[in-house]
Amino acid sequence: MSAAMQAGSGVTVFEGAAIFDGDRLHATAALVVEDGRVAAIVPPDEAPRGERVLLAGGTLAPGFIDLQVNGGGGLLLNDAPTLDGIRAICATHARLGTLGLLPTLITDTPETTRAAIAAGIAAAEAEVPGFLGLHLEGPHLDPRRKGAHDGRLIRPMTADDLDTLRAAAARLPALLVTVAPEAVDPQQVAALAAAGAIVSLGHSDTPAAGAQASFGAGARLVTHIFNAMSQFGSRAPGLAGAALDSGEVRAGLIADGIHVDPLTIRVALAAKPGADTVFVVTDAMAVAGTDATCFTLNGRTIHRRDGRLTLADGTLAGADVDMAGALRVLTGAVGLTLGQALRMATVAPALALGRPDLGRLGPGSPADLVHLDAGLGLTGVWRGGTRV
Repeated sequence: MSAAMQAGSGVTVFEGAAIFDGDRLHATAALVVEDGRVAAIVPPDEAPRGERVLLAGGTLAPGFIDLQVNGGGGLLLNDAPTLDGIRAICATHARLGTLGLLPTLITDTPETTRAAIAAGIAAAEAEVPGFLGLHLEGPHLDPRRKGAHDGRLIRPMTADDLDTLRAAAARLPALLVTVAPEAVDPQQVAALAAAGAIVSLGHSDTPAAGAQASFGAGARLVTHIFNAMSQFGSRAPGLAGAALDSGEVRAGLIADGIHVDPLTIRVALAAKPGADTVFVVTDAMAVAGTDATCFTLNGRTIHRRDGRLTLADGTLAGADVDMAGALRVLTGAVGLTLGQALRMATVAPALALGRPDLGRLGPGSPADLVHLDAGLGLTGVWRGGTRV
């Protein structure tokens, strides 16, 4: 215990709630924060003097990490590919408990893609709170599995595209690129991975063999498993089956109870080898954190109704769920323990990003915290021990 902590100077003590540290749940404990970082988790009667934050039960946990955030607060990254746009999206999701995220650009023009990359580099240089890197979801996808992406903008990867992405990977804290094997060959996947990009497969109708070839070349994630991809069948395992079979490949999952049935989630979690290989994403859109009932994407209106975001023809267009809502689905209809669900929103996405330093509450870790009540409603968010 440091001298400052013993004396109480610059120390804040959170008490009154169970504490999930990323690995286990402490039923009765106090979290000690010193200079914006976790100093210790101790029995309440051993907590030092300092400012007290008294919590009325519930659970204190690491701030959520989301690797697929298309927008929020009324903005889509596609419409605001600027430093201010990224700053606003990160701030909106901080209020929803997500303290680390990848703003995500949906399939767009080369010009908009370059603008988003430039904005991401500027956000990294400005140290925008919560900005962990950039996710480019397309345009190198399979139009047969485009979902709500604009099919007119989907195209194979060119040598110029590859050069742009490799250069971006060198300057961003993290660059996640969702591609389809139909549009990006294994040599391009290998080149991206060698440049430091995280390659994820998605929006693809590839057979399992095509997915496995991309995994062998360096792709290590799958984007929103089961959605916009070839499905797991008895004689055609598809991308979904290839992802479930590989313990080396991690998969994002939209846990709103709509995109993937709770029974399917249970089966996937039981089938997928390896620890922490499935992580939660919200696939949040512009309406996140607002009361808006619609927004536009590439000139098309997306309607918000009954927990769904859809195009006029009923195609799902992102999700209308925040991380706390996903936790309620996972601990309710899916049947996970609270600890299992919390890991999917904290530790698992951090590991998928290659950041084992995030998503935990241990000595020296950032005091990025969320408090959830007994019903898993979000009641408080702190970044560096300071309330958001």
